This record gives sequence, C-alpha cells and structure tokens, in this order.
Amino acid sequence: MTHMPTQKLRQAAHTYRTILDALEEWVVVVDHNARIFYLNRPYARFLGVNAEEVKGKKVTEVIENTRMHLTIKNGVTERLSMQRIRGSNMIANRFPITDQGKVIGAVGTVIFHDTYEWKRINSHIKALLAEHEFANQTAPVDTQQPSAQYRLADIVGDSKAIKTLNQTITQVASGDVTVLLRGESGTGKELYAHAIHQLSDRGDGPFIKVNCAAIPENLLESELFGYEEGAFTGAKKGGKAGKFQLANGGTLFLDEIGDLPLSMQAKLLRVLQDREVEAVGSTSSTPLDIRLITATHRPLESLIKSGDFREDLYYRINVVNVSLPPLRKRPEDISKLAEHFLQTLSRRTGRRAPKLTAQAMTALLDYDWPGNIRELENVMEAAFFTATDRKIPLSLLPTALSRKTENDVNSAFTNPPHISNTGTLKEQLDLAEKAALKQSLTEYYGNKTQAAKSLGVSKSTFYEKLNKHGLI
Repeated sequence: MTHMPTQKLRQAAHTYRTILDALEEWVVVVDHNARIFYLNRPYARFLGVNAEEVKGKKVTEVIENTRMHLTIKNGVTERLSMQRIRGSNMIANRFPITDQGKVIGAVGTVIFHDTYEWKRINSHIKALLAEHEFANQTAPVDTQQPSAQYRLADIVGDSKAIKTLNQTITQVASGDVTVLLRGESGTGKELYAHAIHQLSDRGDGPFIKVNCAAIPENLLESELFGYEEGAFTGAKKGGKAGKFQLANGGTLFLDEIGDLPLSMQAKLLRVLQDREVEAVGSTSSTPLDIRLITATHRPLESLIKSGDFREDLYYRINVVNVSLPPLRKRPEDISKLAEHFLQTLSRRTGRRAPKLTAQAMTALLDYDWPGNIRELENVMEAAFFTATDRKIPLSLLPTALSRKTENDVNSAFTNPPHISNTGTLKEQLDLAEKAALKQSLTEYYGNKTQAAKSLGVSKSTFYEKLNKHGLI
C-alpha cells in the first residue's frame, strides 16, 4: 500500500512536473525519509546524474553539502543559504512540506548558481535603490570609517555614452576584479571609483583614496604601507597605519597611478602579488583583503615604451579597463550638467539659481571643454556668484567660451532666416533650420521634448533634424 504522504507528494509532483522542468532554478523534492522524490532536469544535468535513476536515493548521497535532511528533521525554512556544490558556491532555499501539522517532505531550490550571479544582481539592486534614494533626496548614512561619498545616481547625464558606461560600471562592480579607469582630467574618474565601491559587496567597508601625484616621493612609501615606531627620524610614537592597511576589507583607490615613481611601482607590484604589506621598519607582514581601483589620464602604453611605467604592473592593474568619455563627446549632457551645478550652488547658498541666456548656452555647447566636467563646474560657479538680475549673459563667461563676436552669436538667433545671403536656397534654408534647432535647445536647456514641441514637430522628426545637422 502506498504511503499516504508519498501519495500526496506524487499527486503534487505530477501536477507541477512540466513547470519545474522548464524553470531555470534547480529544484529537488524529498520525501519524509529525506529520499529524492523528484529532481528537475536542469539540476540533474548540473549534477551529472539521471533524474529517474536517483529517485529513492538518500539526498545526502546525491547532492553534496545538502541540508534537506535537516529541513525534514526540524521543519524549519532556510532562505538564501550558501551551499558549495561541485566546486561552486550556490545560493539555495529549503522549505518543509507539511500536511496536518506533520512534515511529509521538503522542496529545495538553487536560485543563484554561483556567488558571482548573486553579486551581479545585488549590485543591480543597489543601483536601483540608489536611484530611488537620489530621486527622493535621501542622504547616505554617515559612518565613522572613510567611505565612498558618491553613488551612480549622483552622476549627471543621460547621453548614450553615459548610459552605456553606467551599465558597464554596474556589471563590473559586482565582482572583486581590479579596475583601471581611464579618461582625460575632469571626466569623473574618482566619482566612478566611489560608485563601484558603493555597488560592490565591500560597500559597507572602508573606501581609501590616494592621489599618487600629490604625495612627495620620499613620503609615498610610508603613506601607502605605513611605518613602525622609530622607523625613521620624525616617525610618530606607536607608528602609523598605511593606506593599504586602512583599506583592508574595503577598496583602495589609487588615482593618477601613471605618476607613481618607478621605485614605488616595484614595491606596489610586490604587494599586489603577495597580497600582503610590510610597514616601513617592520619585520612582519599584514595579510591584505582589498579591492584595487586605479585611474589615470596618462597614456600608460607610451609610458611603458619610454621606460617610465613597469609593464608587469600595467598587466596587474589593467584587468578591467573602463574608459570615460570626454565632455565634448557627450554635448547633450552639457545643459543638464550646467543646470545641476547651478542648482547645487543654490541649495548650498540659499540663493536662487540664475538662468543662462540663449547666447551663453550656445557658447557652452560650442566649446570643446578641455578641462571637461571640472572646468564646466568652475565656470558655472564663477557665473553664479557674479550674475545679476538672475541671468547669466555671455559676458560673464570666460573669454575662451566667447571668442566669437557678438555679431556671430546674434546672427545665429536674431536673424535665423537671413544667416547668409550666399549659396543656394537649399543651403540657406539648411542654415536657418540648424539655427532654429540650436535656439530651441538653448531656450529649453536641452529638453528635446519641449524643444520639439516649440517648433511644432514630432520628437522623432526633431531627432532626425538634429542628426542631419550634426547636433547629436
């Protein structure tokens, strides 16, 4: 006679068998004796067994490090439990199956097939939460230890280049891989280093940053690796922990690593290879558990050829290479960034933010920004404090931004239909159309939806025109 609990399990399994086999999650069902009653096909393939042949076997004989037999014994649900199977760390759930208060079996699911998958999804969730907090102006919690100040949501821009970059950062952050951030000065490399730390599993740990170009060479070793009491003349009593020791359990960000002296490059390479650091004057080493992020605006490959940067160190730090676009490659973000800086200053000072005039905005859009976002921020800060009548005219911007004569600027906005009296009718109309597009973008601070509406065209048509005139 069929055991009643087993019969009920068979009825349930028959109903859901097709569904369970189609799931990406791995599923095992055991009976009240902790023997396998059902194993879905994806789980069986991973384990390298035949699902039908293992029926009736004790689950402990088929799945290593399982706790399903304990779930049967104590009737307690286990969620998000770590389990190592065939050399990989899995994330599993285990649920008792009860009938009239008695445990008649249990079901187990593996929802993340390795810890990397869990970390990647965890980073994605953190990014979504950060966006939500930013939208609701929720400030990050203050901590005693040095921590990252910026989140991905704090980075301004909705251009295609920035969206792609943010997706890459979210994906990279989930692992513990070493990252090299590359880009011109002022492109936001430090902000992205903060964001990677915040999104990683080390987000609650320390975030220590070092500007390799800002510390004198004779002090760099003691700053990075620390020193023992009496290690040299002037050493503090009790010694001092270095940046590597302070970053243990968290992230170390080495900015401007291309400026690191050759003598220090050899010592840094040794620390990274051995995963331990020895303070100056010490006879013992401290094990390291850090994630390394580096950044540079210098061409490391050229420095290797000139003998100014070690090739072996280059390959050690260049595991994942992330390039940040210069501001001139993302012009559609300029107006949004300018407004962001003005509003930030407004909140800080309590003063109403002035508005950029059409001519001033055109000058911002036409400029190449060699100093990138940092230069734009400085320009907006100067304009904010010198503006009167709540406006920022062209005259308040640096000379480099307003080299065009007033006639050149005015011709683009005050007389768009008569920009030129030479050329064919089509050429003159094209010039007028381009001027009208630029004027609408300026008046609505880069808001393409509003700009298109003001010109009486659809958004898709507006984008086609922008593309035609090279304004995207």
